[in-house]
Amino acid sequence: MQRSAERETVFSLTALPPRLIVIGAGPIGCELAQAFRRFGSAVTIVSLDPRLLPREDADASSVLAARFAREGIVTALGARLVRAEQREGASVVIYDRGRGEETVAGDAILVAVGRAPNVEGLGLEAARVEYDRTGVRVDDRLRTTNPLVYAAGDVCSAYKFTHAADAMARVVIQNALFFGRKRASRLVIPWCTYTDPEIAHVGMSAAEAAGQGAAVLTLTEPLDDVDRAVLEGETDGFARVHLDPRGRILGATLVSRHAGETIGEVVLAMTAGLRLGAIGATIHPYPTQSEVLKRLADAHRRRGLTPGVKRMFERLMRLRR
Repeated sequence: MQRSAERETVFSLTALPPRLIVIGAGPIGCELAQAFRRFGSAVTIVSLDPRLLPREDADASSVLAARFAREGIVTALGARLVRAEQREGASVVIYDRGRGEETVAGDAILVAVGRAPNVEGLGLEAARVEYDRTGVRVDDRLRTTNPLVYAAGDVCSAYKFTHAADAMARVVIQNALFFGRKRASRLVIPWCTYTDPEIAHVGMSAAEAAGQGAAVLTLTEPLDDVDRAVLEGETDGFARVHLDPRGRILGATLVSRHAGETIGEVVLAMTAGLRLGAIGATIHPYPTQSEVLKRLADAHRRRGLTPGVKRMFERLMRLRR
């Protein structure tokens, strides 16, 4: 009997699988792997990617990998999926990491390898709306190839998040109904992976920053220097920003228990074109984990204390004695 698509989703499970195999090490795979492990399932992640969360900062992935190892989540990374089959009532996944076929058995398999646009059967051809396997084609104002039709959300965006879809819908409303000139490319869109710790990111990645060379300054502050994180025993993580020569924020990664909440302050600064110093000049209540952003600003300010400036202050203090 063919099972319905609804019954094949993870949210329709009525019993905890004793053994869960997760295919994919992206955000959904990692979030649900940790959730089911904490529910009590034995969890194995199998992924072609060489590390967890391959789109994220490599150091952020390392923090999460260490947490997963402590919690008993098994990972088989850099693994090419060969096939899946049933053996003696168990679901078995066969994979290859370059040293021959390996197997893992489970009671359920969760496939978390991304999503595809659902555009079939909408009659888009008749409406002269072009699309391909990645979704509907739109311009920067979110018009499709039919200028009377707009699109927003997962079907036309690389940012497949609820909050991104909401922001794009607002652009569509302004442009389609109120003669607006809003551009989707000007949206500053963050995202967060809701593991423990959370991993939040916005803007330029670490790899992109490295590719810019000396034109980008990268600063990092560990959470074990933040009193609130130490107090609560949540020191696994860090805050990292990438700055242009004028101190404007080009991108940031936060790894902490509340990274998704904290990243909003950085997004506001980027949206408004503010420098990191504006965050440093903002008074943060003490103790809070968001203080890590102020510490980043302080670290950037200290870079201005060059040896020449230091000698000038030393001479000034001697004159005042």
